[in-house]
Amino acid sequence: MTDQAIEVRPIAGALGAEIFGVDLAKPLSNAQFADIHQALLDHLVIFFRDQDLTIQQHKDFGRRFGPLELDRFVVPLEGHPEIMVVSKEPDEKRNFGNGWHQDVLFQEKPALGSILYALQTPPIGGDTMFANQYLAYESLSDGMKAMLDGLRAANTAEGGYGKATLAKNFDGQGRSIEIRRDRQEEAEREMLHPVVRTHPETGRKALFVCNAYTKRLEGMTVEESAPLLHYLYRHAVRPEFTCRFDWRKGSLAFWDNRCTQHYPINDYQGHRRLAHRVTVGGDRPT
Repeated sequence: MTDQAIEVRPIAGALGAEIFGVDLAKPLSNAQFADIHQALLDHLVIFFRDQDLTIQQHKDFGRRFGPLELDRFVVPLEGHPEIMVVSKEPDEKRNFGNGWHQDVLFQEKPALGSILYALQTPPIGGDTMFANQYLAYESLSDGMKAMLDGLRAANTAEGGYGKATLAKNFDGQGRSIEIRRDRQEEAEREMLHPVVRTHPETGRKALFVCNAYTKRLEGMTVEESAPLLHYLYRHAVRPEFTCRFDWRKGSLAFWDNRCTQHYPINDYQGHRRLAHRVTVGGDRPT
């Protein structure tokens, strides 16, 4: 008996596709894995509906794409160090990752991608937006591309997990996501990556800076870097480069962190949102 072919339905012109015809609770055949992998490379972020996964099945799916990372700054699900619990309670005002970003850009080897599985969603709101960083680069002028060629940027977790940020945003709020307090010095270390990276599988170039983690350009001060970086931050998430996904319980999103940014929208006050995330380890950007 041959595998039923999956169906891929794009959801926007820039990126994003829903995948039908596969139950992720069951082991994937080699053919199914190849189709899903290709859909990820073609569409940058892929979505699955009506999945019913155990924690182990979620991890097994992620491991088909590579080793799973352990987050260094967020306390994981008890007994499952690979699982990040992404939650927001009805009385919380801030959501996790509130702003455009690429995951763990501050690491030596930023993530290949993340796989987020929705366990509870608000009745309305809570969408996530994604932005195509191939298009962001390709739409730049030749002069800007030449300027960016060879530039590197210093990235740091300071803005998300540093001492000042935690004191300002999270202390005393009873956050449902527990941030580790013993790694604040590590959060302030800088990691240099190219401003434009080449995707290791597709060979396409993509912008690789984000407002959440990029601090400055190599060899420049923060102030000197700001005009160019702020332009790139705005340019990278122009509406024509984006798609938007509406979550339901059982939805799963898998985004290629090497060529996308994402933004979880905080517009569901008074409602609970709960999801589990695994992250597939990546490579050193070039």
